[in-house]
Amino acid sequence: MVSTWEEFFAKHPPPQDLTQTESLLKSFSDRHLKENNKVVLITSGGTMIPLEHNTVRFVDNFSAGSRGSASAEYFLENGYAVIFMYRLKSLEPFTRHFIGHKILDMLNITENADKCIVTVAPEHTDKVAMVLRKYKETLQQNKLIQISFNTLTEYLWLLRTACQALACLKDKALLYLAAAVSDFYVPFDEMSVHKISSNGPPTISLQLVPKMLEPLVNLWVPQAFVISFKLETDQNVLVSKARTALNKYKHNLVIANMLQTRKQQVIIVSKENDYILSLTNEQMEKGEEIEKFIVTDIILKHKNFSKIR
Repeated sequence: MVSTWEEFFAKHPPPQDLTQTESLLKSFSDRHLKENNKVVLITSGGTMIPLEHNTVRFVDNFSAGSRGSASAEYFLENGYAVIFMYRLKSLEPFTRHFIGHKILDMLNITENADKCIVTVAPEHTDKVAMVLRKYKETLQQNKLIQISFNTLTEYLWLLRTACQALACLKDKALLYLAAAVSDFYVPFDEMSVHKISSNGPPTISLQLVPKMLEPLVNLWVPQAFVISFKLETDQNVLVSKARTALNKYKHNLVIANMLQTRKQQVIIVSKENDYILSLTNEQMEKGEEIEKFIVTDIILKHKNFSKIR
């Protein structure tokens, strides 16, 4: 059984391309340090738990990366550089607006004798142009890099690497840990090599994932502004669990939300107090996103945090 974060990294090999990713993250962080920009690391989507080395079966969760991908756009709008660390095939900034068949519904095709022309339908032109314009501006400013993961192990290695790269920014670094990280996993040396037999019901022993917030706050990015998220299905324990985490790990904020109402309401839990941010039904009907209000609130807190430090 792996009981500490040090043991976890010792027993679980890093992603094959970690060295290249480390170089990319360091270059990005160094550039924005020189330009005196604030940088936010956003983690997004769920983590997969393989049950076999040659993975056929795995344990997963429902997270699609809605919170993280939306928040990334709002941080970019407010001048932050963004490291977007996301589950492969989960939602991404900008392209999230056109998932599934929606993009095809927005297009028209005109066929002539020698060629065909694809255009955006008039009723969708404004939306497509707005999103495309923001995307192109982000590319020109070099303010967004995206790094993907699939498994819990990949996520934790990348998280530590990203934190270590951001440490040079000190209080200009903000961590927005919105990924739905698994609480349980199968240790590397206890996994079946090949596909588990279906001849009978398997016995699978899951272990608790070592908590990474403690070394993150104390060792990896000790001067950064760190935000975690707490999702619950029982309203009676939501704030108490968020506050317990805040007191235990000594980070800056917990954003607490209920599964059923997470797109309309969150509770911001700080050392001093807790309060609700919510959308009205009218705002939701207009397509407003609660992430806009979350990010606005956090940016103000990050600004005040930097002044104090």
